[in-house]
Amino acid sequence: MDISLNLGAWNAVFAVPACLVDQHLKLAGAVQIKALLWILRHAGEPLSLDDLAAALGLPVADVKDALQYWIETGLLRGQEAGLAPSLSCTPEPVPEPQSPSPEESAEPPAETDPPSSPPAEAPPPPARRPRPSSTFVAQRMTQSHEISFLMQEAQQILGRTISPALSSILLSIHDDDGLPVDVIIMLLAYVKSIGKDNSNYIESVAKNWAAEEIFTHEQAEEKLRQLSETAQMWRNVENALGISHRSPSAREEQYVRRWMAEWGFRQDMIREAYDRCVNSTGRMNFNYMNRILERWHQSGISTPQQAAWEQNEKAAARAQETAAQPTYDLEAYETMDFREDWDLPETQPKKA
Repeated sequence: MDISLNLGAWNAVFAVPACLVDQHLKLAGAVQIKALLWILRHAGEPLSLDDLAAALGLPVADVKDALQYWIETGLLRGQEAGLAPSLSCTPEPVPEPQSPSPEESAEPPAETDPPSSPPAEAPPPPARRPRPSSTFVAQRMTQSHEISFLMQEAQQILGRTISPALSSILLSIHDDDGLPVDVIIMLLAYVKSIGKDNSNYIESVAKNWAAEEIFTHEQAEEKLRQLSETAQMWRNVENALGISHRSPSAREEQYVRRWMAEWGFRQDMIREAYDRCVNSTGRMNFNYMNRILERWHQSGISTPQQAAWEQNEKAAARAQETAAQPTYDLEAYETMDFREDWDLPETQPKKA
């Protein structure tokens, strides 16, 4: 009788570096760990982002964000064409900026007669601020309970594991743009409610809030109230004009808020302006409609009846002006009976 060990699943094993458990098990997310395990399982094979995304059932962009964590920690090295899993449990050292030598830092001697120099060119635009690395984000989370709470709440609000790129953006919003944690959480809830919770939109809204100096809970509440009002106004305009539901542009939001919040026009007046715009131009044009509504606002016209009365008055004035203009109809001139018009006596024939 032949006897052998039943290894079962142990017949196919692969090595996992100890630093994955010792250093990264607490910091890395589920997607990051899955991605690394799949790469370790297929070590030595030609790998690509598409293969990894298909195996994990995730978009390529999410997979790329997950791998960025391991690349930044030095455990993986990535290539554009594919993946080259070069493993190392010692993160690659980051070169520190070197201070200039005394010779380099010393000021050059002043020249008595400086040579003529061409006019100075305009300074280049400021470089984009570098985002914090995943390692730095992890350190901040261990050092600050507030930052750790922000990352946990972000995952709860967005309903997904936040990527290293998004966690870097959130930390930058807090540290560099100056938005407090409670304001960032309110911002995340807002973008989630409107279905625009991608990283780029979150960063864009945060920069707008920072530019408007929305740094307190009360200011954020007021901003959200204005955004909610604008969204409701846009829905009213959609219903009035019969256009399909879509997100308005920033310019369209300005128009709608001006028409309804500042000038106080109702949906029927916006519809009236739309009809006149289409009759004149053949298409919807918000700039053209704005000119119509601005004229009505300045003239105190606030109802469709007043707008119709004004239109009739203008039409009557134009008709009267046209009737008063002289005509130059040559046929009428040739057939005109001057004796009748001028009341001249008829010329009597002389008697013989």
